[in-house]
This record gives sequence, C-alpha cells and structure tokens, in this order.
Amino acid sequence: MAIQWDNLKSKLSILADAAKYDASCSSSGSQRKRENGGMGNVEGMGICHSYAPDGRCISLLKILMTNFCIFDCKYCINRVSSDVKRARFMPEEIVQLTLEFYRRNYIEGLFLSSGIIKSSDETMEQLIQVAKSLRLEHKFQGYIHLKVVAGASEELILKAGLWADRVSANIEMPVQADLNLLAPAKTISEATTSMQQIATRVEEAKEDQKKKFIKAPRFAPAGQTTQMIVGATESTDSVILDQSQSLYKKYSLRRVYYSAYSPIPHADAFLPRGEPSLIRENRLYQADWLVRFYNFDASELTNAESPNLPLDIDPKTAWALRNRHAFPVNVNTATREELLRIPGFGVKNVERILQMRPFKKISLMDIAKLRIPLKRARFFIVTTDHNPDAFLIDASDLKERIKPEEKQMSLFDVKLSAASGDL
Repeated sequence: MAIQWDNLKSKLSILADAAKYDASCSSSGSQRKRENGGMGNVEGMGICHSYAPDGRCISLLKILMTNFCIFDCKYCINRVSSDVKRARFMPEEIVQLTLEFYRRNYIEGLFLSSGIIKSSDETMEQLIQVAKSLRLEHKFQGYIHLKVVAGASEELILKAGLWADRVSANIEMPVQADLNLLAPAKTISEATTSMQQIATRVEEAKEDQKKKFIKAPRFAPAGQTTQMIVGATESTDSVILDQSQSLYKKYSLRRVYYSAYSPIPHADAFLPRGEPSLIRENRLYQADWLVRFYNFDASELTNAESPNLPLDIDPKTAWALRNRHAFPVNVNTATREELLRIPGFGVKNVERILQMRPFKKISLMDIAKLRIPLKRARFFIVTTDHNPDAFLIDASDLKERIKPEEKQMSLFDVKLSAASGDL
C-alpha cells in the first residue's frame, strides 16, 4: 500500500489529540533486545521523554487508530453523537509512522487504542495487525501497548498479548451504576472478563517460560493495566479505591490509572461543568501506592464520615492523625509494617533502617541523613536521642504543624519524590 505522507499529518493531529484522554500507558516492566537486522529495544527502566498537553509523561507514539466510534459514552469526546472532526489510520500507515518516528528518535514505542468501528472484533483485528506487522515484518522490538477493545473476543485478546508488551482493558467507572448513567453499552463484567482472560494467559505463559526446554512464546510480559475516570460521577474515593484493590487482587494488574474527567464540548447534562481538582487524582495515586506497597487496606484510608481522601494532606499522614494511638513508634524496635506507616517513611528508607539497626541505634540525625522529611515524621517517632516532638502526638494543632505550606511546587522536589517514591 502506497503511503500518502501529505495526508498523514492532518490525521496525526486529530488522532494524537484524541488519544490524550487515555492515561493508561506506561512502559515500565518490559525488556526486549534488538535482534540482528531488527530495530528498537525496550529497557526495564521505561521510556519517558515527552509530555502530553495535559502534563502527563508519554514516551510513546500515542494515537488512536480512529476516533470514529459506534458507542455513545457521554464522557467521551469521540462518542458517536459528538461533532468532533474525525479521521482514521490504516494499519499500514501506523506501522510506517511508528518506524519513521523511531528512526528519528522521536519515540521509543507505540501506544495504540481506537474507537470502535463496525464491531469490537473487527477493530481489535486491525490493532493486532499493526503490532504483528511491526514484530514480524519489521522486527521491531520497541515497546507496544495495545488497548483491548470493549467486547472483543477471547481469541483476539489472546492474539494481542502475543505481540504487545502490555495490554489494557479499561473499566472506565468504579461501579456499574456509573456506567449505566454515562455509558450504558458497556459493563463492568465485560471489562473484568477480559482482565481474567489476560491474567490467566499471563500466568500460563510464565509457567511455560519456566520449562527451559520449551521456547514458549511470551504473552504481554509487561502485564495489564486499566483506567478509571474520576470526577465524572458522584462515586467517592472509597468506592474507587475498593474497586482498585479488588482488581489488583483478582487480576494481578500492574497499574490502575486514575484520569480526572476532562470537560468536553457539548457535554451531556449529567456531566459536571467544571474540571475536577487534579489534587484529587494525585491523592488517589498516593492512596493506590499505599495499598500496593505499604500494606494498607483500602478501607483504612477513608471512613464513613469522610469517604473522600483529604485534599490538603496526603493519605498516609491523614491516616496517622486519625490513629494517633498507634504512635509514637520506636524506630529501633518497630516491625517493618509499623515503620511503613510512619508519615514520611518510604519503602527504601525502611529497608535501610532495618539494615542499620544491628549495627547502631537510630537517632534523629540518622533519620535526617536518610532525607526523611523530619517536619512530618518527628511527631510520630521515638529515637535513641531525645525527641521532644514525640510528646505532641495528641496536640490539637498537630495537623497544622505538619501540614505542608501552600506554595508553588518545585520541579526538583517533585523529582526527589518521584525518584524515592516516599510518602
């Protein structure tokens, strides 16, 4: 097929912009090496070099195959009733775009999703065609993330995982009642059925890989993710986190992405007019991190009186303030689980403290040397030296003492937090 390059630019401007609403792309967790005569590779640390207009880091060529869609999801700008400008790539065009962008060092992989044209299976087949062509015909070993189209058959989902590093089936909303309101053609069970099929095949592929005498094909080595839209309905953070925790446990998801609802032109009356706070999205990511790496249960992070996470303080500090009876914690004798619940103590620093304890008693100076934020942590810990702030654990103004000052965020503070992952 002859590629009409003059026509690609206009399609790209439409379909790259249409893809920015999908947050569920990340390149971490996969490794591929370039074969002789091939091109591209994926490193385990991920590939993050560019940013979407809304600020999210997207290191990939992130596009839709088409923004034509037979569904009429009220929160989606590409719904069938929208008057948005439409475009459609042919599979061969996406293959050539990916290769040419890669050769120019613009991208290191591909994130490909699509509106649904004619049927879910027909759309899914075309997405698979792109990935298969890149892998087989062009020996492309860069990162590929394919979106599983809602309602696609198991046979096609399993084919997608053979060529993609990661696949994702979007659940969209935390409960069926929200979908009934905004996307009645979709169901939670449809998405979770796809997740179950992917999870089962991922485990089977891992078992096959362990049998060294068999060169078994890999299946979605970077696992699967999903996405939930936040703020389009009245569902609370408690409901969202409960659903996320359930998905992690049942389907071994690598990530649940939270995407703050973006107001769209000519929106339905059911949708909020204003843009939800991005701080809420950030708090959900922090809470998600606590569930996955700090042994918190989702039910601990909210309660019946406050079903939403506080916006003015991080969820772990908020939990500590509600559970002051559990503090102060002696850092020289506490268990790993107890240390992880101290505000400001991250997973890496907890491991460092546990490694230090057989050789020395931990003091406030040691805590400071680990770059743990003492302004937050000092009220919750007992160290080998005198720490008068530990006696203020029941002070009525403790929240005000540790509450971060309202200021313009520093790029370098964000970089440090992102590198350490400490909460």
